[in-house]
Formats: sequence, structure tokens, C-alpha cells
Amino acid sequence: MSAIRLLVLGAVRQHGRAHGYQVRGDLEYWGAHEWSNAKPGSIYHALKQMAKQGLLHAHEIAPSTAGGPPRTEYEITDLGTEEFLRLLREALTSYDQKMDVKSAAIGFIVDLPRDEAVTLLKERTRRIGEWRSSVTEHYVPEDGPEQLGHIGEIMNLWIHTADAEVEWTLGLIARIESGAYTFAGEGEPFVGVLAEGDENPYATGEKHPEDAR
Repeated sequence: MSAIRLLVLGAVRQHGRAHGYQVRGDLEYWGAHEWSNAKPGSIYHALKQMAKQGLLHAHEIAPSTAGGPPRTEYEITDLGTEEFLRLLREALTSYDQKMDVKSAAIGFIVDLPRDEAVTLLKERTRRIGEWRSSVTEHYVPEDGPEQLGHIGEIMNLWIHTADAEVEWTLGLIARIESGAYTFAGEGEPFVGVLAEGDENPYATGEKHPEDAR
């Protein structure tokens, strides 16, 4: 799964309606340009592609008083919301050791009901266990990484990462079950998006042609 679709759909959904520069600003604000492929070109490409696929509705608004082409604003469709939730659920339960999809999923976890979030995270720990077992078919952690030469250090890293993620996930489950955070249907959730005109302290400064709109 590519994190960019989940990130872009989630950002547009949180705004209700947003143009590309706002979406880019949000993703930079979340640090997604550091831990995912959410670079300016990929963000604008994703917006256009998902509009073509019916996941987003593109609105052209009046050009600025300074002139120039109209700016396009995007609004998530019902189909887009279904796709966003599908991607979110898949990202919460699937396991690999890449940071981007996992981080995006945690960023939007409160868009789900609390009980469902817990169920999905428990399924994640089960799948991590399955993945770990597939590694230990070839590598015995108790025998140390030297059993496979220096390549054993890679599998040692995999095992330690999986174990740490299980521990972290169980902690998150416990915090959610104890009432932490505001989930769907419980009231006004935390929304970490930039309002129009807010300065983004984490902006990369990298320009894209559509930023001038």
C-alpha cells in the first residue's frame, strides 16, 4: 500500500474542502515529507488521479485578484470516504517494517469508533506474531545473529523491531481502552490541520507550479 493515498484523502477529509497547497501544508506540518513519499509532486499527482477516479470532487474557484488560473479545491466523495476507511483499516492491521503507512494510519486512527480501533490493533499484534514466526523458521533468536554470519544481524533487527512494535501496540491498546483520545462518535476530535493563512513552521520551501495558484 502507498501511504500517499491515505494521507491525501485523510487531509482533504479533515478540511472538508481543500486546495493542493493546504494539503501539502498539512502533510509537512505532520512531518510526512520526512517519513513518507509525500513530496509536492506526488501530492498534486495524487489529488488529480483520485479526482479522476471519483474519490475526490474537484471545484474550480475564482482566480486571485492578482490574476492567474483558477485554483482547484478538492472535496472527498462518498466513494472517497469508503476508500479512505478501507485503506485505514488495512494499514492498521497489516504489518511490515516500513514507517510511512503505519504512521499515516495512527494519525487517522481516531476517525474510527474506539472499539473498532482496538479490534484492529489486536489483529495487528496477531499478524506481527505470524510474521515473526515466519522469520524464526530460518533464524533462532536465542542462538544469536552470528549463526548466519553478519547477515544474521538483519534478521536480528527484524525480530527486535517486531517485538518492540508488539509492546508499543499493546500499550496503545491499553491507553485507548482506558479512555484516551476522542474517537468517532464521541464528540469533537483533535484535528491537526492548518487553517487558511496559518504559517507552517515545517514548510520545506520547495516550490511546485500549482503553489502559485
